[in-house]
Amino acid sequence: MRLFAAVLPPENVVHELAAEVAKLKRLPHSERLRWTNRPGWHFTLAFYGEVADDVVPDLSDRLARAAHRTAPFDLALSGGGQFGHGKALWTGAYGDVQALRLLADRAESAARKAGVGMGEHRQYKAHLTVARGRDSVDVRPYVELLREFTSRTWTVSELVLVRSNLPKSGVAGEQPRYETVACWQLGAGR
Repeated sequence: MRLFAAVLPPENVVHELAAEVAKLKRLPHSERLRWTNRPGWHFTLAFYGEVADDVVPDLSDRLARAAHRTAPFDLALSGGGQFGHGKALWTGAYGDVQALRLLADRAESAARKAGVGMGEHRQYKAHLTVARGRDSVDVRPYVELLREFTSRTWTVSELVLVRSNLPKSGVAGEQPRYETVACWQLGAGR
């Protein structure tokens, strides 16, 4: 199954982001972007790709330990940016970003120890994707508007293992479906 570890913002923060995205969609040429639906709003900590069913229990045990060793921390959505000259538009994180990076490192390490091929380690960049460009799109006006955005702060208290079900219908605009496989409370082992 196709898996990743994530931090999910709470519903009240998702509601604030939805209001901000509604403003972005009113900008010229917004139809050239594929907007991420609300179920897809998350901070990916580590993307695992296809993971064999028999590896998931060991991965889950190791993620549980990573969560238990990480204290809850405060975070907010804030600002914005792009990857790949308009290929992805995102909002960032504000607050204890160092704790988020530590949790991402631990989620990656858990996978490596469980035998999941992770490829080359990259420095974690906290971001929540709100849209993707079909072609290179000038997203500077969107980034400029997002620069002013900051959500309310929440306490991150869970590490979530998510399954991503990619679209199979071929219908334009169909989004991946996400389902929670498991979640663990942060700091439970402290």
